[in-house]
Amino acid sequence: MQSRLVLWSIVAALAGFLFGFDTVVISGAEKSIQALWDLSPAMHGIVMGSALYGTVAGAIAGAWPTDRWGRKKTLLWIGILYLVSAIWSGLATDPWSFSIARFIGGLGVGVSTVAAPLYISEISPPDRRGRLAGMFQFNIVFGILVAFLTNWLLSNVGDNSWRWMMGSEALPALIYSLACFSLPESPRWLMSRGRDAEATVILKAISPTKSDAEIGQIAQAIRSTPHEKDARRPSLWSVDLRRPVVLAFLIAFFNQLSGINAILYFAPRIFGLTGSENALGQSIGIGITNLIFTFAGLWLIDRLGRRTLLYIGSFGYILSLGLCAVAFFTWAPQFRAASAAVDVKAAVDGLAKANPARVAKLEEDLEKKKEALVAATAEPKSGAEPVTFSSEASPDAVKATANDALVLSSKAAGAGGMMVLVCIFAFIAAHAIGQGAVIWVFISEIFPDRCRAAGQSLGSATHWVFAAALTTVFPLMMAKLAPGTVFLFFTGMMVLQLIWVKLMVPETKGVPLEEMQQKLSIR
Repeated sequence: MQSRLVLWSIVAALAGFLFGFDTVVISGAEKSIQALWDLSPAMHGIVMGSALYGTVAGAIAGAWPTDRWGRKKTLLWIGILYLVSAIWSGLATDPWSFSIARFIGGLGVGVSTVAAPLYISEISPPDRRGRLAGMFQFNIVFGILVAFLTNWLLSNVGDNSWRWMMGSEALPALIYSLACFSLPESPRWLMSRGRDAEATVILKAISPTKSDAEIGQIAQAIRSTPHEKDARRPSLWSVDLRRPVVLAFLIAFFNQLSGINAILYFAPRIFGLTGSENALGQSIGIGITNLIFTFAGLWLIDRLGRRTLLYIGSFGYILSLGLCAVAFFTWAPQFRAASAAVDVKAAVDGLAKANPARVAKLEEDLEKKKEALVAATAEPKSGAEPVTFSSEASPDAVKATANDALVLSSKAAGAGGMMVLVCIFAFIAAHAIGQGAVIWVFISEIFPDRCRAAGQSLGSATHWVFAAALTTVFPLMMAKLAPGTVFLFFTGMMVLQLIWVKLMVPETKGVPLEEMQQKLSIR
């Protein structure tokens, strides 16, 4: 494959690295932020979802700069948005300022899901389009892994460790922004603007082994499709485009109703529900699993096709989420006791290192956690001896009592905690090889050339609307519902996805973009 084409695809796909990093870096900071600003579950959900509200706005508006200014300039401005957001988030002094900073980063995420896959698809030959456009997804998961690793490395740098986590995104954002200057413009966009000579030069650079006649045929095929101001250009909401519109909406809808963003955002908290004391370290395993199976998905996407990978992912989702629900239902009392014990131990440690101005608040928080542990161990099936705390108990004695309860309840849970861990990893693997590998490639393929930016924006906006809604309500779901019920809901949605793949999803593997509209019966 032509080395310059690969390099350009990598640079554009680095927007996905920042997308993944920005999405997950908050997971290491969310508990600190909630404690620092004493956020209720509802307010915590709003603050956590602030970036996702930005992604919705960015995804809805992303088609406009991508068509108006071009793909290259839009990709550059994405990097600037990420840079501003990272620096501001790390310096924020209140939840509203933090939310505004995260919203700005979310704008970058939303626009990137429109511009980057679209750009890569437009410069890629049909037989390599899946792998090259799939590099956007690879960079998303690579960014996720680096964010989990960064959170783990920075977790013990002090009370302000969360600020370093949030601000660490500034460095890759700066590198990406500078790299964007090396990109050429999309030849399809140039032709839509009547700049055929420039487009031909770039087409030759993309395919240097093709003859002038072959380049001319490619250019003619692009010219023959309706342009942005062409009267023949179909409206996104025309009857002719109903099939790609429905496909883009549903693939994005099911992507989020798997629970993927909620699990990534709250991974340490979910592992903590089983009594894990190494939730941040285990989260790194999510990133590694995601990376490995994304490699597999990219290797398979142009071999097995998009539809087959969606089948594989759907079965994996159903099995992993279903077993996770079973684990949470089966060992619920033991998990509650173990999780409460971990919370008490963490609260004692936090109080020992606290800023004097926050001691009173943390002491109050510790008392609530002690009460929760007393209630959890009073359950007959908790596996632990019922806990009581005397008012004179020292912090070391409180911690020792909590540790004893943790040991007993974890022993009673047996393989339950490991089952949840393995199921979450299996869920991530199913996502990476299925929906994760396919979604951005598929949406960028199914719309005609001059509706592609609008179609990509529609799919991206749908994705982020449901991501924002789910992330906002997830803390409330976990507070009001049993974890097993939440995972059972996600399982049911993936059963519906499997039915949708069977009945509606076409195969787009190897089909030139200009021929896709015939395949989808678009006139």
